[in-house]
Amino acid sequence: MCLIVVAFESAAEYPLLVAANRDEFHARPSHAADWWADDKDIVGGRDLQAGGTWLGLHRSGRFAAITNYRDAAPSRRGKRSRGLLVKEFLQGSVAPSDYLRSVDGEAYAGFNLLVSDGQTLASLSNRSGPPCELAAGVYGLSNATLDTPWEKVERSKRTLNAIIAGNAVNETTLLRLLADRDKGPAHEVTSEHLPFATAHAITAPFIVLPEYGTRCSTIVMVDRKGRWSLTERRFGQAGDTTGESRFSFDRVDRQ
Repeated sequence: MCLIVVAFESAAEYPLLVAANRDEFHARPSHAADWWADDKDIVGGRDLQAGGTWLGLHRSGRFAAITNYRDAAPSRRGKRSRGLLVKEFLQGSVAPSDYLRSVDGEAYAGFNLLVSDGQTLASLSNRSGPPCELAAGVYGLSNATLDTPWEKVERSKRTLNAIIAGNAVNETTLLRLLADRDKGPAHEVTSEHLPFATAHAITAPFIVLPEYGTRCSTIVMVDRKGRWSLTERRFGQAGDTTGESRFSFDRVDRQ
């Protein structure tokens, strides 16, 4: 399970705000957020198993993030890594909706993708309809389609709306939003092949389990002057903080 909440053209000083938890098996190798060695214009974490990323920014003012879609059936072998969708959008220059229309959804296991060039925000899931350019508003995404009304999604959207309404947008309030460990209601649990306790644990915005859980929380803030910032806080198996990284840059046009 993962969680992304996004405010697009909803906060007076910030045209784009993103708060995201990456949930993954602790054994899966990844690199902490940093400027990429093979593309100095991209900042974000790196999946060392498949080479893509779950969330990243480009100096030209491009943002992309992805979550897996929770399918009951296992995905077939031979699919492309979903993290490559983020990487390829960041490295490209086409408009968000044009990029999403070019994606061959059949080449990937289930995914939900958000992309922005700083002017527009668009989404695509290969488990629903065509790409959608999003209007101003607050959106939530977990491991179903955009704004599926799971408790963790709805609760996080309410919190983000309250932060914006209270003029309290900052790194601290957004990280606190992501640190919510309260589980969702029992009726949301779909155990599938998991024990009930495990299936219930993953209904929380912040997940703590021995083998799987919230590996990092990421905050993206973009102000009206074109200043971008990314903060990543990383966690161990017990949900304890193991490190933090901060990056900021002014948007620059591609050469």
